[in-house]
Amino acid sequence: MRSNDYGDDVLAGDWRRPRKGMIPEVPAENGLVAEDPDSGFCGAVVGCDKFGVTLEDRFGRRRVFPLTKSGFLIDGRPVTLVRPAPGPARPVRSASGSVAVAGLRARVARESRIYVEGLHDAELVEKIWGHDLRVEGVVVEPLHGVDDLPAIVDEFGPGEGRRLGVLVDHLVAGSKESRIAERVSSPYVLVTGHPFIDIWEAVKPSAVGIRAWPTVPRGISWKDGVVAALGWGDDTGAAWKRILDSVSSFTDLEPALLGRVEELIDFVTAP
Repeated sequence: MRSNDYGDDVLAGDWRRPRKGMIPEVPAENGLVAEDPDSGFCGAVVGCDKFGVTLEDRFGRRRVFPLTKSGFLIDGRPVTLVRPAPGPARPVRSASGSVAVAGLRARVARESRIYVEGLHDAELVEKIWGHDLRVEGVVVEPLHGVDDLPAIVDEFGPGEGRRLGVLVDHLVAGSKESRIAERVSSPYVLVTGHPFIDIWEAVKPSAVGIRAWPTVPRGISWKDGVVAALGWGDDTGAAWKRILDSVSSFTDLEPALLGRVEELIDFVTAP
Protein backbone atom coordinates (compact mmCIF):
# COMPACT_ATOMS: atom_id res chain seq x y z
CA MET A 1 0.00 0.00 0.00
CA ARG A 2 1.44 3.40 -0.94
CA SER A 3 0.57 6.84 0.36
CA ASN A 4 0.27 9.69 -2.17
CA ASP A 5 2.09 11.95 0.29
CA TYR A 6 5.46 10.26 -0.20
CA GLY A 7 7.61 9.34 -3.17
CA ASP A 8 9.12 5.97 -3.92
CA ASP A 9 12.44 6.82 -2.21
CA VAL A 10 11.97 7.75 1.43
CA LEU A 11 15.47 9.24 1.55
CA ALA A 12 15.12 11.36 -1.59
CA GLY A 13 15.13 15.15 -1.17
CA ASP A 14 15.37 16.94 2.16
CA TRP A 15 13.56 14.47 4.37
CA ARG A 16 14.04 16.75 7.40
CA ARG A 17 11.99 19.45 5.68
CA PRO A 18 8.62 17.95 4.68
CA ARG A 19 6.40 20.11 2.50
CA LYS A 20 4.54 22.97 4.15
CA GLY A 21 1.29 21.83 5.67
CA MET A 22 2.64 18.39 6.49
CA ILE A 23 4.59 19.52 9.58
CA PRO A 24 2.48 19.75 12.74
CA GLU A 25 2.55 22.98 14.70
CA VAL A 26 3.54 22.64 18.36
CA PRO A 27 3.25 25.47 20.92
CA ALA A 28 6.68 26.39 22.31
CA GLU A 29 5.75 25.85 25.96
CA ASN A 30 8.45 26.28 28.59
CA GLY A 31 10.19 22.99 29.25
CA LEU A 32 9.51 21.51 25.81
CA VAL A 33 12.69 19.87 24.50
CA ALA A 34 13.42 20.55 20.83
CA GLU A 35 16.38 20.19 18.49
CA ASP A 36 17.56 22.33 15.60
CA PRO A 37 18.70 19.70 13.06
CA ASP A 38 20.87 22.18 11.13
CA SER A 39 23.14 23.01 14.07
CA GLY A 40 22.44 19.97 16.23
CA PHE A 41 21.62 22.29 19.16
CA CYS A 42 19.14 20.62 21.52
CA GLY A 43 17.55 22.18 24.57
CA ALA A 44 14.45 23.02 26.53
CA VAL A 45 12.29 26.02 25.70
CA VAL A 46 12.93 28.78 28.25
CA GLY A 47 11.23 31.62 26.42
CA CYS A 48 9.17 32.46 23.36
CA ASP A 49 8.16 35.85 22.02
CA LYS A 50 7.58 37.60 18.70
CA PHE A 51 11.31 37.57 18.03
CA GLY A 52 11.83 33.84 18.39
CA VAL A 53 12.13 30.84 20.68
CA THR A 54 15.00 30.45 23.15
CA LEU A 55 16.41 26.98 23.84
CA GLU A 56 18.71 26.13 26.73
CA ASP A 57 20.83 22.97 26.65
CA ARG A 58 21.88 20.89 29.66
CA PHE A 59 25.08 22.92 30.00
CA GLY A 60 23.11 26.15 30.44
CA ARG A 61 23.97 27.48 26.97
CA ARG A 62 21.17 29.37 25.25
CA ARG A 63 20.39 30.07 21.59
CA VAL A 64 17.55 31.99 19.98
CA PHE A 65 15.90 30.65 16.82
CA PRO A 66 13.34 32.47 14.65
CA LEU A 67 9.81 31.10 14.80
CA THR A 68 9.66 31.36 11.01
CA LYS A 69 12.14 28.49 10.91
CA SER A 70 10.46 25.16 10.19
CA GLY A 71 11.74 21.68 10.87
CA PHE A 72 12.60 21.59 14.56
CA LEU A 73 12.76 18.05 15.86
CA ILE A 74 10.86 16.73 18.86
CA ASP A 75 11.57 13.09 19.66
CA GLY A 76 13.07 12.86 16.17
CA ARG A 77 9.92 14.11 14.41
CA PRO A 78 9.82 17.41 12.45
CA VAL A 79 7.57 20.13 13.88
CA THR A 80 7.05 23.86 13.53
CA LEU A 81 7.22 25.72 16.82
CA VAL A 82 4.62 28.47 17.32
CA ARG A 83 3.93 30.94 20.10
CA PRO A 84 1.71 29.42 22.80
CA ALA A 85 -1.85 30.70 22.85
CA PRO A 86 -2.58 33.04 25.77
CA GLY A 87 -4.42 31.31 28.56
CA PRO A 88 -4.46 30.70 32.28
CA ALA A 89 -1.02 30.35 33.80
CA ARG A 90 0.09 26.80 34.28
CA PRO A 91 1.00 25.71 37.80
CA VAL A 92 4.68 26.05 38.60
CA ARG A 93 6.35 22.70 39.15
CA SER A 94 9.02 21.88 41.69
CA ALA A 95 12.15 19.93 40.76
CA SER A 96 10.34 16.71 41.69
CA GLY A 97 7.48 17.47 39.28
CA SER A 98 4.96 18.31 42.02
CA VAL A 99 2.94 21.53 42.04
CA ALA A 100 5.04 24.18 43.77
CA VAL A 101 3.39 25.95 46.68
CA ALA A 102 3.67 29.73 46.27
CA GLY A 103 4.90 31.67 49.29
CA LEU A 104 5.80 28.45 51.07
CA ARG A 105 6.59 28.60 54.77
CA ALA A 106 8.12 25.35 55.91
CA ARG A 107 5.83 23.26 58.07
CA VAL A 108 6.95 22.48 61.61
CA ALA A 109 8.96 19.27 61.37
CA ARG A 110 7.15 16.02 62.02
CA GLU A 111 8.52 13.46 64.44
CA SER A 112 8.79 11.10 61.48
CA ARG A 113 12.10 11.06 59.62
CA ILE A 114 13.77 9.78 56.47
CA TYR A 115 17.27 8.39 56.85
CA VAL A 116 19.63 8.05 53.90
CA GLU A 117 23.06 6.42 53.80
CA GLY A 118 25.33 9.41 53.37
CA LEU A 119 25.74 13.12 52.82
CA HIS A 120 25.63 12.82 49.02
CA ASP A 121 22.32 10.97 49.23
CA ALA A 122 20.91 13.69 51.49
CA GLU A 123 22.09 16.48 49.15
CA LEU A 124 20.53 14.85 46.11
CA VAL A 125 17.22 14.23 47.87
CA GLU A 126 17.18 17.83 49.08
CA LYS A 127 17.89 19.21 45.61
CA ILE A 128 15.00 17.34 43.96
CA TRP A 129 12.48 16.86 46.78
CA GLY A 130 13.41 19.73 49.10
CA HIS A 131 10.27 21.71 48.31
CA ASP A 132 8.03 18.71 48.92
CA LEU A 133 9.78 17.85 52.17
CA ARG A 134 9.31 21.38 53.53
CA VAL A 135 5.63 21.30 52.56
CA GLU A 136 5.23 18.04 54.47
CA GLY A 137 7.53 18.92 57.35
CA VAL A 138 9.86 15.95 56.81
CA VAL A 139 13.53 16.03 57.80
CA VAL A 140 16.13 13.92 55.94
CA GLU A 141 19.23 12.83 57.86
CA PRO A 142 22.37 11.01 56.66
CA LEU A 143 23.37 7.82 58.47
CA HIS A 144 26.93 7.48 57.12
CA GLY A 145 26.33 3.78 56.57
CA VAL A 146 23.73 1.17 57.51
CA ASP A 147 25.85 -1.50 59.21
CA ASP A 148 24.22 -0.66 62.57
CA LEU A 149 20.74 -0.07 61.16
CA PRO A 150 18.82 -2.28 63.67
CA ALA A 151 20.37 -0.40 66.60
CA ILE A 152 19.72 2.95 64.89
CA VAL A 153 16.05 2.04 64.44
CA ASP A 154 15.74 0.99 68.10
CA GLU A 155 17.31 4.27 69.19
CA PHE A 156 14.87 6.24 67.01
CA GLY A 157 11.92 4.53 68.72
CA PRO A 158 9.37 4.28 65.88
CA GLY A 159 5.70 4.23 66.76
CA GLU A 160 2.31 5.76 66.05
CA GLY A 161 2.89 9.21 64.56
CA ARG A 162 6.64 8.62 64.58
CA ARG A 163 7.49 6.74 61.42
CA LEU A 164 10.90 6.08 59.97
CA GLY A 165 11.81 5.62 56.31
CA VAL A 166 15.26 4.41 55.31
CA LEU A 167 16.79 4.66 51.83
CA VAL A 168 19.53 2.09 51.29
CA ASP A 169 22.09 1.91 48.48
CA HIS A 170 22.63 -1.36 46.59
CA LEU A 171 19.50 -3.03 48.00
CA VAL A 172 19.49 -6.12 45.79
CA ALA A 173 18.94 -9.80 46.55
CA GLY A 174 21.90 -11.38 48.31
CA SER A 175 23.71 -8.11 49.09
CA LYS A 176 25.00 -7.21 52.54
CA GLU A 177 22.53 -4.33 52.58
CA SER A 178 19.57 -6.63 51.93
CA ARG A 179 20.57 -8.88 54.83
CA ILE A 180 20.79 -5.89 57.16
CA ALA A 181 17.38 -4.59 55.99
CA GLU A 182 15.79 -7.98 56.71
CA ARG A 183 16.73 -7.59 60.38
CA VAL A 184 14.42 -4.59 60.73
CA SER A 185 10.74 -5.38 61.29
CA SER A 186 8.26 -2.78 62.45
CA PRO A 187 4.97 -1.55 60.99
CA TYR A 188 6.28 1.98 61.57
CA VAL A 189 9.53 1.50 59.63
CA LEU A 190 9.98 1.18 55.87
CA VAL A 191 13.40 0.16 54.60
CA THR A 192 13.66 0.39 50.84
CA GLY A 193 16.37 1.22 48.37
CA HIS A 194 17.76 1.37 44.88
CA PRO A 195 19.96 -1.16 43.04
CA PHE A 196 22.89 1.19 42.42
CA ILE A 197 26.23 0.72 44.18
CA ASP A 198 26.29 4.42 45.05
CA ILE A 199 23.85 7.31 44.77
CA TRP A 200 26.08 8.79 42.02
CA GLU A 201 24.92 5.98 39.76
CA ALA A 202 21.28 6.99 40.23
CA VAL A 203 22.00 10.12 38.15
CA LYS A 204 21.47 9.42 34.46
CA PRO A 205 24.79 9.34 32.56
CA SER A 206 23.32 11.66 29.91
CA ALA A 207 22.75 14.34 32.57
CA VAL A 208 26.43 14.22 33.51
CA GLY A 209 27.58 14.15 29.88
CA ILE A 210 28.96 10.60 29.83
CA ARG A 211 27.93 7.48 27.91
CA ALA A 212 27.68 5.25 30.97
CA TRP A 213 28.98 4.88 34.49
CA PRO A 214 32.27 2.95 34.41
CA THR A 215 32.53 -0.62 35.67
CA VAL A 216 34.89 -0.63 38.65
CA PRO A 217 36.79 -3.85 39.47
CA ARG A 218 36.28 -5.46 42.86
CA GLY A 219 38.72 -4.35 45.51
CA ILE A 220 38.79 -0.74 44.31
CA SER A 221 36.74 2.00 45.95
CA TRP A 222 33.85 2.59 43.57
CA LYS A 223 34.06 6.39 43.66
CA ASP A 224 37.83 6.40 43.27
CA GLY A 225 37.52 3.99 40.35
CA VAL A 226 34.87 6.13 38.68
CA VAL A 227 36.79 9.42 38.81
CA ALA A 228 39.93 7.66 37.57
CA ALA A 229 38.12 5.97 34.68
CA LEU A 230 36.45 9.24 33.66
CA GLY A 231 39.66 11.26 33.92
CA TRP A 232 38.21 13.53 36.59
CA GLY A 233 41.36 13.57 38.71
CA ASP A 234 41.32 12.08 42.20
CA ASP A 235 39.06 14.48 44.12
CA THR A 236 35.77 12.67 44.71
CA GLY A 237 34.34 15.74 46.47
CA ALA A 238 34.84 17.86 43.35
CA ALA A 239 33.45 15.03 41.25
CA TRP A 240 30.28 14.90 43.34
CA LYS A 241 29.81 18.67 43.01
CA ARG A 242 30.11 18.26 39.25
CA ILE A 243 27.47 15.52 39.30
CA LEU A 244 25.10 17.38 41.62
CA ASP A 245 25.37 20.56 39.55
CA SER A 246 24.27 18.58 36.49
CA VAL A 247 20.97 17.62 38.14
CA SER A 248 18.12 20.09 37.87
CA SER A 249 14.95 17.99 37.98
CA PHE A 250 13.59 14.49 38.47
CA THR A 251 14.12 13.81 34.76
CA ASP A 252 17.86 13.66 35.43
CA LEU A 253 17.46 10.70 37.81
CA GLU A 254 16.85 7.01 37.22
CA PRO A 255 13.27 5.79 37.83
CA ALA A 256 14.58 3.17 40.27
CA LEU A 257 15.49 5.99 42.67
CA LEU A 258 12.50 8.23 41.98
CA GLY A 259 9.95 5.60 42.95
CA ARG A 260 11.70 4.72 46.18
CA VAL A 261 11.99 8.29 47.45
CA GLU A 262 8.34 9.01 46.62
CA GLU A 263 7.39 5.81 48.45
CA LEU A 264 9.29 6.90 51.56
CA ILE A 265 7.72 10.36 51.58
CA ASP A 266 4.24 8.83 51.30
CA PHE A 267 5.03 6.37 54.12
CA VAL A 268 6.31 8.89 56.66
CA THR A 269 3.47 11.35 55.95
CA ALA A 270 0.64 8.81 56.08
CA PRO A 271 -2.10 9.71 58.60
